[in-house]
Amino acid sequence: MPRLQLIIDEIERLAPPLYQESYDNSGLLYGNHNAEIKKAMLCLDCTEEVLDEASSKGCQLIIAHHPIVFKGLKSLTGKNYVERVIIKAIQKKIALYACHTNLDNIHTGVNHKIASRLQLQHTQILRPLQRTLKQLYTYCPAANAPAIREALFLAGAGKIGDYDSCSFQSPGTGTFRPLAASKPYIGKKGTLHEEAEVKIEVVFPIHAERAVLQALRASHPYEEIAYGILDIESASPNIGAGMIGELPEKMSSQAFLKYLKTRMRCKMIRHTSFGGKTVQKVAVCGGAGSFLLQDARKAGADAFITADFKYHEFFDAENQLMICDIGHYESEQFTPEIFSEYLSKKIPTFALLKTTVNTNPVNYYV
Repeated sequence: MPRLQLIIDEIERLAPPLYQESYDNSGLLYGNHNAEIKKAMLCLDCTEEVLDEASSKGCQLIIAHHPIVFKGLKSLTGKNYVERVIIKAIQKKIALYACHTNLDNIHTGVNHKIASRLQLQHTQILRPLQRTLKQLYTYCPAANAPAIREALFLAGAGKIGDYDSCSFQSPGTGTFRPLAASKPYIGKKGTLHEEAEVKIEVVFPIHAERAVLQALRASHPYEEIAYGILDIESASPNIGAGMIGELPEKMSSQAFLKYLKTRMRCKMIRHTSFGGKTVQKVAVCGGAGSFLLQDARKAGADAFITADFKYHEFFDAENQLMICDIGHYESEQFTPEIFSEYLSKKIPTFALLKTTVNTNPVNYYV
């Protein structure tokens, strides 16, 4: 039976908190890190009904996509649904965890789930986040370089797009004089030593910095390791907002709308006209995605699937692509499957239950 912290660690390996937006509140909202977890309830929104269901089914944890606490709470009197959920969670000792925009911003997250349901191929991030990579450089004896590179790769370094084990190595001569208190791997105390060394350079995602440095220290033979870390401007192609890909074959705009409605299980679609053009290249963004419209246009998307478009924003399509607003809940309703599929493989010693509560606050009269 895993402790809560172990579950949190696994979720945050999937979706590192570093990648959540500045306004977000992902993470543990209530709970004891050392609590044992037998069952967890998975949901999009943690409502009172969801919490009651979790309690009735013996869950000690609720994992939600949307944080129930988004703004600071100044009281807990039960005056609104947020406070009532927190009070009830405390009373029933049910931990609350949210994984929100950090799950949106990873390649295997919310937008990948939408793309998979639409069977999109050749997918890539629509707007990669900037400054998500760093560069490590270090120096070592030439004979130790292969082992050090391999350790760095295993720690998450050296991945660039669809390539791994990427590095650059250049030869040179290192000099050092071991002092009296030193314990040199090579060379003699008090004597200037020259060693045939190589410089190793690798890039790594910012969330892997701790693991990469641990791997460097564990694999490097020197007592004192010379290394440096640089911020680089390059964006990781696997981190960012939205996703774009291609349907297996072209569809008429009318056929695509029918396909979209079926695959995403939505009751209605608010959309712009597309003048009878065909659809194949499709951009997606779970939740409110109007901020990515220009990115979708520049990428040559025929259709942009998202939610929460305002009236005047629909005009911005300029008939260059078809905006398809399928609803916030509808675009993210399959998100709990991401937690289920991932955690069931990583920690098979506790039960994962998906809520049966429809938490969509929007109703449709048809």
